[in-house]
Amino acid sequence: MRRIETDGLVYYQFEMWAEKPIKHGIFTRLGGVSPAPWGTLNLGGTVGDSPAAVAENHRRMYDTLGVNRQRICTVWQVHSADTVIAYEPAPNRKWLDRADGMVTAQKDTPLAMRFADCVPLLYYDPTHSVIGLSHAGWRGTLSGAQISVVETMQDAFGCRPEDIQVGIGPSIGPDHFQVGEEVVAAFEEAYGSLNGLLQRAEDGSAYLDLWEANRRKLIEAGVEQIEVAAICTASNIDEFFSHRAEKGRTGRFGAVISL
Repeated sequence: MRRIETDGLVYYQFEMWAEKPIKHGIFTRLGGVSPAPWGTLNLGGTVGDSPAAVAENHRRMYDTLGVNRQRICTVWQVHSADTVIAYEPAPNRKWLDRADGMVTAQKDTPLAMRFADCVPLLYYDPTHSVIGLSHAGWRGTLSGAQISVVETMQDAFGCRPEDIQVGIGPSIGPDHFQVGEEVVAAFEEAYGSLNGLLQRAEDGSAYLDLWEANRRKLIEAGVEQIEVAAICTASNIDEFFSHRAEKGRTGRFGAVISL
């Protein structure tokens, strides 16, 4: 990924979209106005930070990326595999629906979500000019949040999986995402084999690779063009919020994509 700094705000962009007609960015925690423990570019409105600070952080993020703040579309993230089609912001509320995926073919209609270890997945079909965004923790990864976006792009806009490009953004890495045996069993049942998905520490504890788990599901769905950031939020809390590393007392960083 490319690391970009503008007026104190730092964000990352996927190399494969450097010359594409889309605007996108996965923002770090740097360059905002929130105090600790949400310092400083916190985009989460339900973590205890002041609404005024969160609103200012949103403004800075959208203005830095050069997208239309009046057309922002987002969802109430619930760790699901549900995807909605975004045409315009919902009247009289901040979110479109309870879901963890969005797609749109509307220009000047940015999609935005918030993260703090879960996997941001950004989608772009240059053939049909369609974009998507999804939020996948282990539950969403397991239940197919990544596939839901691909299928919605196919069903609603006629996209072909081989044309869809997907960026897997910064999130908790395989060296830090310790999971219980019930999660191990669920992934073994869903994936068949845990080879390359799971590693055991000397004490027997299990660590799951969400990057590879999402990549495999996308490949199974027919997606061929995938870029993995391989940036671990839990080991980079100087730049990213991490729910796991900061024991739940932290903010949310933002991901945005727009035609």
